[in-house]
Amino acid sequence: MFITLEGPDGSGKSTQINPLADYLKDQGYSVLITREPGGTPIGDQIRLILSDLKNTGMHPRSETLLFLAARAQLVEQIIRPHLKEGHVVLCDRYADSTMAYQGYGHQNDLEQIKTLLNFATGGLKPDLTLLLDMDVEEGLRRKAGGSEWNRLDAYSLEFHQRVRQGYHSLAASEPERWVMIEAGGSPEDVQAALRQVVQDRLITPVGS
Repeated sequence: MFITLEGPDGSGKSTQINPLADYLKDQGYSVLITREPGGTPIGDQIRLILSDLKNTGMHPRSETLLFLAARAQLVEQIIRPHLKEGHVVLCDRYADSTMAYQGYGHQNDLEQIKTLLNFATGGLKPDLTLLLDMDVEEGLRRKAGGSEWNRLDAYSLEFHQRVRQGYHSLAASEPERWVMIEAGGSPEDVQAALRQVVQDRLITPVGS
């Protein structure tokens, strides 16, 4: 079972993923948590380059290719082997982030990016994608109050608004895979909604 969490910056993915993993473990599942970009030694090095505020001169195509390189390593080194062993894999961002940010955000050619994504992932798609959706300005205010403000966060408000609309378009195009969760409420309410979706759509009681 491959589950991804997506959403605009500040929507709470990193806050919610650990409690969701704990819930799945309580149901008897073996769970791996990972993140993008990163999740491997190579990916973590790429993450530092992508996040560094000193790298503001990075071209959008360079940015796209770096994300794809980190993802290819994560898929082959971590995600596929764990899925093959029967684990649940929870990933904080995945290929849809590239469509939303590098595609819709930077207004690059979406079909070209889809082709590159298919190459980088070997065609691996999530079973379920949970979209934590919230107002862009509120999300950026949340992010600014934390310790991980990075190069992508510093893009214009218009960029982040395009990203959010891109997520909405992606979710509308594959409603069987995506579920949108209102992320503006309390962390407890958001977590309850996430658990309900997973329970309703994917979880079969162990041993049944």
